[in-house]
Amino acid sequence: MMDEEGVKLTPEQRKARRARSIAIGLALAALVIIFYVATIAKFGPAILERPL
Repeated sequence: MMDEEGVKLTPEQRKARRARSIAIGLALAALVIIFYVATIAKFGPAILERPL
């Protein structure tokens, strides 16, 4: 079996990858919040007063 080492990233590349990952995560979190607020705004506060 061959020992595959994979791609070795430089410290600068690792730092850039981490920064991109954080930016993507923050953008995704912002979209979730926007969709949540838009849903509440569309249905209004009465959505919380529904019968069980």
